[in-house]
Amino acid sequence: MIHHALLDDMTPRDLHDVLALRVAVFVVEQDCAFLEIDGRDPEAEHWWSRGADGALTACLRVLAEADGTTRIGRVVSAPAARGTGAGAALFAAALATLPGPVVLGAQVRSQGFYERFGFVVSGPGYDEDGIPHVPMLRAATADAQPPGGPSGT
Repeated sequence: MIHHALLDDMTPRDLHDVLALRVAVFVVEQDCAFLEIDGRDPEAEHWWSRGADGALTACLRVLAEADGTTRIGRVVSAPAARGTGAGAALFAAALATLPGPVVLGAQVRSQGFYERFGFVVSGPGYDEDGIPHVPMLRAATADAQPPGGPSGT
């Protein structure tokens, strides 16, 4: 089931699980010592999904940027959910609510995933915490739907 909420509207369990997954993957698995909790979570809309057993399967956050773009970041799938489509379903649900333009910084190894959703490389590659990244952009669309749906959040 897919959920989304502002930080202040998340349950303590949901917030814990989202932050725990991000740290487990971005800090521990990818061996990057960086400030994962960067101060932008209070302004973000958080999206997450859970499997039938209640386990967190994927999460991401959406941020409004000062230049009028929307940024999707902290996109991550739980190791046990990789290859199941849970991450793609969550990403598609969030993206469907965003008219754009939408930007993100993609790890080069994930570039193809974002290209499937209409993103294109929009600048030179760069290194972030020892991992090659590229900036990506999806142009504005007219068919975005407001957040909502069966999750009730």
